[in-house]
Formats: sequence, structure tokens, C-alpha cells
Amino acid sequence: MFTATLIASGTLTAGDISTAMDRLRDAGCAPGASGWIDEGEAADLIFGMAPDAARVALEGAFVGTDVVVQSSVTRTKTLLVADMDSTMITVECIDELADYAGIKLQIAEITERAMRGELDFEAALDARVALLKGLAESDIERCLAERVKIMPGAKALVRTMRSRGALAVLVSGGFTRFAEPVAKEIGFDRAIANVLKIEGGTLTGTVTKPIVGSNTKLTTLHAAITERGIAVEESLAVGDGANDLAMIEAAGLGVAYHAKPIVAAAAAARIDHGDLTALLYAQGIAKQHWLLD
Repeated sequence: MFTATLIASGTLTAGDISTAMDRLRDAGCAPGASGWIDEGEAADLIFGMAPDAARVALEGAFVGTDVVVQSSVTRTKTLLVADMDSTMITVECIDELADYAGIKLQIAEITERAMRGELDFEAALDARVALLKGLAESDIERCLAERVKIMPGAKALVRTMRSRGALAVLVSGGFTRFAEPVAKEIGFDRAIANVLKIEGGTLTGTVTKPIVGSNTKLTTLHAAITERGIAVEESLAVGDGANDLAMIEAAGLGVAYHAKPIVAAAAAARIDHGDLTALLYAQGIAKQHWLLD
């Protein structure tokens, strides 16, 4: 059996559910039962076959509504591996840090191209960090305090999953000086990121090698699955950029979160409208069971 979860922000109606069931029927998916997780916010539709056809039939069919299609058996996840920049926080840290050096537009353009998969991530990171040479170490703390904001729903997602026994790992192509405090604030078990080299209170323009990139994210996912002794299907990976794509494709449920086109096109699920609590609804967890701030 399979579950299609419709997720909206108070706009979902009984009529939408009825229409969705009709769409599943017309697509040959053998729909069965349906029901609310939280009325108006999220609903589950159970069906018997053709999950790819179900996704095609439902995605984009309802305004402001995200759709997650998956096996009913393994929808509960016991591992979360998440990207940081533009996923668990609302900004790209390197772009904001560059603003303190007066070169945000120059670096942000490279970041955007790297996240779209147009540039090699590791080479692009080296190039951007080199442009930060001479920036004061104190600007890192200023940036963290003034610019870094937690993504809506991040704390509820991580804390709720951990309260139910899941392992949560933050793995970022950004920097430990941001990832470690962000992970602590949100509630992750651990954080993995790049280390900026600093000498005499200023950035040297380099990072410790090897760079945390796509391969590290994928390796982190596999290692955590082994560590927990779980099936791949019990894992959830979420991110927005091209360097997240390998782990998203390898996870039991790989989610593109407000993602770049290359990621959205390849991921098993997309969240284009809602916040990160959509990933709790995807697991069938009603709002009354969320751990909020």
C-alpha cells in the first residue's frame, strides 16, 4: 500500500480530498481510504498501486499544496540527514559573511550557480573562501548573530523526530562556526561542516581539506544508516542545492525543500509551499504531537 499526503496551510478542503481520490482512480492507482491528519492542513490518501502515476496526478493539482507519495509501511523515519543553508536556516552563510567584506553580490552569484549544479561545488567553495581572505574573525560572530535565522518548522521537525527515537544529523557545505551553534539551537545530535582556517584573528582564505561536499553528505547518510542498523527506507534526507542531490536520491525519502530546479526535478518529494513541518505531516504526525519551541 501507498500513502499520498496532501499538505497545505489551512486551505485544504474535503472537496480537494474528493477530487484527489478521483484523480488517483483515473490514474489507475486503486485508491482506498482517506482521512485528515489535521483538518484543513494535511490529509492522507491510501492507494494500492502506481505511486509514480499518483505523484503525477496530484502534484500541482491544488493551489498552495505540497504532495508526498511514499510506501505506507516505511513512512515513519528514524534518521534525518539535513542540509543547513537555505534548508535549516533562511540564508546562505557565505553570502552573508561576504557582505561584511563588501563583496556579497560577487559571492552570491557563484553560490547560486554552484547550488544550481552549474559549477563544481568544491572548486566554487575554494574560490569564494579565497575572496574572504583578511576578513576579521569577529565578523563570523556578527554574521551569526545578525543574519542567521532558523527556518520555520526546523525546531519542530528535529525535536519531534528525536523525541520519537530518530537520529538527526546536520551536514553542511558551509562552515562549522555556523553549523555547530545552529545544530545546537535546533536540536540536532551532531553537525558536520567545513572548517575555516584562521590565523591572527583573520580568515586565511582557505578551508581544511577534504571539503564537505556532495560525497561527504552521501557518506554521512550511509554511515548513519549503518550506525543505527536501520533499513535505507527508514531514512529521510532534505536539502535544496545540487550538492544535496546524491544524499536525496539515496535516502528512503529524499526531499527537495524550496529547491533549485535540478534538485526538485530529481527528488522523490518536493516541498514548494509549506515549511519544514511538512516533513512531520509526511510521516503522519499530527500537530498535537509536535514538540514546538
